[in-house]
Amino acid sequence: MGKSTAGERRYPVTEKGYLLEFLLERVKGKSRNAVKHLLSGRQVAVDGKIVTRFDWPLEPGEVVTILPQGGEERAKAPFPILYQDKDLIAIDKPAGLLTVGHEGERQRTAYRMLADTLRDGSREKKLFVVHRLDRDTSGAVLFARNEEMKRSLQEDWDKLVKERIYLAVTVGAPERQEGVVRSWLRETSTRVVYSAGPGSGGKEAITRYKVLSRAGEYALVRVALDTGRKNQIRVHMADLGCPVAGDRKYGAGAGPMDRLALHAVRLTITDPRTGAPLTVTAPVPKPFLRLFPGAEKGV
Repeated sequence: MGKSTAGERRYPVTEKGYLLEFLLERVKGKSRNAVKHLLSGRQVAVDGKIVTRFDWPLEPGEVVTILPQGGEERAKAPFPILYQDKDLIAIDKPAGLLTVGHEGERQRTAYRMLADTLRDGSREKKLFVVHRLDRDTSGAVLFARNEEMKRSLQEDWDKLVKERIYLAVTVGAPERQEGVVRSWLRETSTRVVYSAGPGSGGKEAITRYKVLSRAGEYALVRVALDTGRKNQIRVHMADLGCPVAGDRKYGAGAGPMDRLALHAVRLTITDPRTGAPLTVTAPVPKPFLRLFPGAEKGV
């Protein structure tokens, strides 16, 4: 049994199964009816979301929590919610977590975890992907909560996005204090992205950068994207001779923190419902602040 707080009991899931059978095997000293009452009384959460269905399917890696009576408010998403209304929700995605699934991983993703949190005990999905971040990049990710909003955003995403601001810790610093990188990005069969010239068949990518601070061999760089291509910042920083710290794929070593040092700090779009700007901001991660105190300044 995992760590518990304030009367909670937590049970990690190690194999596929169904919720009622899982509880009956692990909750000792209670009858079958008493365990069913925990479900109907909304005292059972899976990965932080209240579930009442007896036949709710469980996947390895999830955590089942028994809440104290009246403890439903403890259930929440496993990462910070930055913004939400009836049509939109934004999260601060942690580094190391996929935004959405691929052929090798469909269960442990930000999309799946947030969708499960919003389901309220049903299997209906109430979440739609609008854009994504690389697995190892942290920060602001926006989702639509209905199909109408998804279509509104995806059909005009490039026009609606007004600002995409990142913080990157780089190994070394660009030669110039600030500047613009422009190239056409292509991808190899092994999924390595690289810069090419116009007419190469690549997708145009434009990155604007400004060096905010230095600490030893590392620099803190503010990055603004004019385009949102796969691995764009990582490739362009490597092109400048100062790869993102912790980016083994594009030329850096382990770096000063146990992660890729890239964070999506701010996203601003034109709200398609009102025409007004809507900004979502993700706090600067603690490892960045330890290396660069006051890192949020100038962002």
